[in-house]
Amino acid sequence: MKFEPTIGLEVHIQLLTDSKIFCSCSTKFGSLPNENVCPVCLGMPGVLPVLNKKVVEFALRLGLALNCTINKYSVMARKNYFYPDLPKNYQISQYELPILTGGYVEIEDENGFKKIPLERIHIEEDAGKTIHTSNSSLIDYNRTGTALLEIVSKPAIETPRQAYEYLRSLRRIVRYLGICDGNMEEGSLRCDANISIKPKGQKELGTKVEVKNMNSFKHVEKALEYEWNRQIQAVMDNQSIIQETRLFDEKTLTTKSMRSKEEAYEYRYFPDPDLVPISINDDFTQSVKGNLPELPFEKMQRFVKHYSIKEEDAKTLVESKDIADYYEESAKLSNPKAACNWILTEVLGYLNKENKDITQCKIKPANLAELINLVENNVISGKIAKEVFAKMYENALSPKVIIEKENLVLIQDTSIIEKALDEAIASNPKAVEQYKTGKKNTIGFFVGAVMKATKGKADPKIVNELIIKKLGDI
Repeated sequence: MKFEPTIGLEVHIQLLTDSKIFCSCSTKFGSLPNENVCPVCLGMPGVLPVLNKKVVEFALRLGLALNCTINKYSVMARKNYFYPDLPKNYQISQYELPILTGGYVEIEDENGFKKIPLERIHIEEDAGKTIHTSNSSLIDYNRTGTALLEIVSKPAIETPRQAYEYLRSLRRIVRYLGICDGNMEEGSLRCDANISIKPKGQKELGTKVEVKNMNSFKHVEKALEYEWNRQIQAVMDNQSIIQETRLFDEKTLTTKSMRSKEEAYEYRYFPDPDLVPISINDDFTQSVKGNLPELPFEKMQRFVKHYSIKEEDAKTLVESKDIADYYEESAKLSNPKAACNWILTEVLGYLNKENKDITQCKIKPANLAELINLVENNVISGKIAKEVFAKMYENALSPKVIIEKENLVLIQDTSIIEKALDEAIASNPKAVEQYKTGKKNTIGFFVGAVMKATKGKADPKIVNELIIKKLGDI
């Protein structure tokens, strides 16, 4: 019997607001433990939370980008449970009336494009962080009260790979929107996965298992692969699948039981009496809509059409908004196809070796365009350009400064090139004979000889023209 998984993802994104969701405490990452706290986020008696308007704006930005229904009336609710890093013993979230419903995240896998439908997106606050040591547990409340959006997909993801692509697509979008940095390592994007299995073709879903503690997209994929196989094996062994929460162990790439899965009624949700309902008017929605940036898929299509580059290359460029912006700035000042090639090979190649991102690149887009134009105008050769690029990357100098300093301009004086060619012809009579017998690829041998003699500075166009002329006259 063949089994297929049904997967749903719950993704929490930490919003890039300067202050927390209900108070003015800073959200700066990396502060000293318990530095960014106040009576409001610590849940002291007598304090009143006030909703950060920026949180609502960011929620609308995401809802519009994902084609969600924006609910003009939504309510903040208390989700009651005890945990040491939850100082109020309840979390302010949304339950029956979330700010966004419906919508979808579009992904691309080996079968083409697919829309993963969403159940809802709601606003909530984050909890603190528990740090376990060998003999104690420490609590850091800095993260308490940080604004989150929880994005809940419908159970419509069919494979672990689709889950991976869903997360990649979602991270691209939130980064383009400027509402989250999408950094899983720092916890600003976190994912819980729900998975069940069913016999292939059957409609009824199996028992759902939740998997937590995954800090990379690859780990989400690996955890789901393991859990899929574990559940199949359990069914084949006539064991029951228990509805539970499991933790992913990144060392063994396995999941381990953590606790039984809570049901919604166990949280005893009720509307928060200290917060008024959220009311959104059309003017506010339209103002947010008018400030939306161009999203990755739209940008990719425009790059292909406007700059005539390959779709696969455009996909790579728009993976990051910073890379896309870097490319576009270079492409406007030089040959767009050449700019694409240089960025995908040289720029990203150098950065990846040092595990850096495009914002750390010392070569400005205008300087890369300048280098490309020097090659296009036959001022330097492609080979020399790569040497110049290496020096630009290291020293943040413009290409012209490097070329002038090291005298790297192409030799276009035909007398100098002709002298080097004559010496090559005189020294290689056998190669000349091969050319005369019809082996035209011998031209490459003489090009190499001239380039070696001129230290790569001879103008390739002039070299080729002289070789054909001289060998034809022999």
